Amino acid sequence: MARIIESNPGPFQPVDVDLVTVDIIENALRNARYEMDAVLFRTAMSPGIREQHDEFPLIADHRGRMVVGQFGSFIGGFLDNYAGDIEEGDVFLTSDPYSCDGAISHANDWLVLMPVFLDGRVVGWTAMFGHMTDVGGKVPGSLPTDAHSIHEEGVVIPPVKIYKAGVQNDELLELILNQVRMKQWNRSDLNAIVAACRTAARRVVELCRRFGTDTYISTLEALLDRNYRAMSQLIQNTISEEKLTFTDYIDDDGLGNGPYKIHCTMWREGNKVVLDFAGTDPQSAGPINFFMNVNMFKMFFGIYMIMVFDPQILWNDGFYPLVDVRIPERSLLRPAYPAALSCRTHGLGRIFDVLGGLLGQRQPEFLCAAGFSSSPHLMYSGTDSKGEWFQLYQIGFGGIPGRPFGDGPDGHSLWPSFTNVPNEFLEAYFPLVIESYETLVDSGGAGFFRGGNGIDIAYRFLEPGTISIHDDRWLTYPWGVNGGEPGSRSTKYLLRTDGSREILPSKCDNIAVAPNDVLHYVTWGGGGWGDALTRDPAVVALEVKRGLVSVAGARRYGVVASASGELDGPATEALRASLIASRPALGVFNHGGTLEELKDRCQAETGLEPPRDPIFA
Repeated sequence: MARIIESNPGPFQPVDVDLVTVDIIENALRNARYEMDAVLFRTAMSPGIREQHDEFPLIADHRGRMVVGQFGSFIGGFLDNYAGDIEEGDVFLTSDPYSCDGAISHANDWLVLMPVFLDGRVVGWTAMFGHMTDVGGKVPGSLPTDAHSIHEEGVVIPPVKIYKAGVQNDELLELILNQVRMKQWNRSDLNAIVAACRTAARRVVELCRRFGTDTYISTLEALLDRNYRAMSQLIQNTISEEKLTFTDYIDDDGLGNGPYKIHCTMWREGNKVVLDFAGTDPQSAGPINFFMNVNMFKMFFGIYMIMVFDPQILWNDGFYPLVDVRIPERSLLRPAYPAALSCRTHGLGRIFDVLGGLLGQRQPEFLCAAGFSSSPHLMYSGTDSKGEWFQLYQIGFGGIPGRPFGDGPDGHSLWPSFTNVPNEFLEAYFPLVIESYETLVDSGGAGFFRGGNGIDIAYRFLEPGTISIHDDRWLTYPWGVNGGEPGSRSTKYLLRTDGSREILPSKCDNIAVAPNDVLHYVTWGGGGWGDALTRDPAVVALEVKRGLVSVAGARRYGVVASASGELDGPATEALRASLIASRPALGVFNHGGTLEELKDRCQAETGLEPPRDPIFA
């Protein structure tokens, strides 16, 4: 347990705070959180952070409870596990998931934490983590798909003071940077994260001086309490005492084994919701384990509830006492040290699909289909003709699921605030050409609301090098709901200069590429929502015209249209009547078949061997 050294210790005095003050401080903190982003994006160097925004900030109260931010609170796990003193001017750095109870979940995420002191007391915390392009280890990008332990995944930093009493620990920093391939990027990104945390700390101090520290602290209590009361009402109204279950799968572990089951049961006890992952598979021998921080998962749950039922509620930690999360030890979601974690993104993404499958079962009109099924990564590295090392890390996007209130966007991110790396940036800084970047027709699941199409990016490599790929949903489908059809699966293939076509596994490293080889990076589509035969035929015909749905694909909606988008009304009516008469009853979930059927179909379509039975560590 950490010991905070304060020169002026003592409790804060609660005061009554009027609603205007609460509103001003709330919005000031919200702006400070976005100012953290702005500082980071203007000073970081790696495209993963600067362009794609693979970073997550927060501002917390003096107890470490997040008041504004995203991705859950990091402070509690740190305070519980750090055994040293915390003094004014200290800045902490860690990348060890096992030392902070999974607040970060693999070694590429560098987490900075900063106590905010005023007049000798801690009045708050700021924190932010960002994904470093490289942290050493056995492969460029530090995300080996065949790792068996975290020791193969690069430098792992325990919680340390990167600044002590305001002075940077230069020797420690140089020791850390000596382990990585892109030293300047890591140094710049780390400095940018520290600068962002300091910016937020200044804003907290300014608010305390403007309104008084006791008023500031009391306002944060009011914000947390407001969130507690709002979420308590949502839980009472939407979560039943009846137990509901849902199961989804990670397709494979990168070693040829799978699929791996994630199973969750949900029910309400009094005013609390229980989410129990008993039945989830044991931890994998490969690197797909996701060390899931309990507070992070509570935030996932809260975000889903808030966005579906009441988007005006401010996200913060106030509702955490209302959520009881139970995760079996040594499971896929609570692995034991030193289990490998580098491919944990697939489990992280699949958790959102599991939540979607759970939270709408009692009220199917609120169900979302599957679509946040992975977070596909591409790494490309080598030495160019000038003798200079290059290294790309890029996150791809798939189709967003059909939702109760509309179609899923095509080729979009479900991560908050994420964006793509502009093609012009890629071509300017890396030896490649983007030959095409387009949505994949018919890849979104058909439904009353269509699932978003996946995308097909064609990379032409200009220098010899190696690539690594991280993806999932190549075996299982992003499922549809309420009669909606599943989205398409992902695939990756190389067109070699000799004319051959090579289908790649969804998780692979050290694939050699030669100049003018072309990689087609095809992502999954989102599942559909609702009966496709009730979708407005005019909308389907318009999507045919726009190239989002093919003429043949329109028939999944019972629509007959020409390639130019001209609708044949009588033929559409006849086709729909025929399809309705011959189809089976529609279910709530459409997974596209049993696991065995999916394995057979996938092998027939791709030639890839289906995964063997799971191997547990």
